[in-house]
Amino acid sequence: MDNNKLVITPKTKILQLLEAYPHLEDLLIGYVPAFKKLKNPVLKRTVGKITTLQQVASIGNVKVGDLINFLRAEVGQDLLTDSVDTVYNQIQPDWFNEGLINQEFDVREMLKNGEQPVNQVIVDLNKMSGGTIYKLIAPFLPAPLIDKGTSLKISHWVVKEENELFIVYFYKDKS
Repeated sequence: MDNNKLVITPKTKILQLLEAYPHLEDLLIGYVPAFKKLKNPVLKRTVGKITTLQQVASIGNVKVGDLINFLRAEVGQDLLTDSVDTVYNQIQPDWFNEGLINQEFDVREMLKNGEQPVNQVIVDLNKMSGGTIYKLIAPFLPAPLIDKGTSLKISHWVVKEENELFIVYFYKDKS
């Protein structure tokens, strides 16, 4: 193993990975086809800067340990032996009530135009009132935004409508 290279972990960001190992781009896309959008340089620089391999695994519905070991094997690093998988809530929670949705944001048009909706969504989540739901529509699982919401103590529910359509409901408790 080249000791000057990045050690691949679940917390490794996509952009870091691809800067250290450019040849992994096509392999990553092959393993998680949802990431074919990485061919777009704007998305690679923006989404790739904040998205971890753990989030890639969740988006691609693959085990993070398997993904990490696949990438590590390709670059000659030792394989992981312990499980590090994370699952996003895909079961309708008790708090869900369509009448509580007070804001909806469809990010598809922004992404199509090469813009990043991350900052807007974070502002929206920070401004949420207790007892309300924020509905986010995206062409892929927005794992970094879900993780950010979780860090803000905002619950989530992910609904996969079709191959490239995800709806995430964020709920902030009244407390």
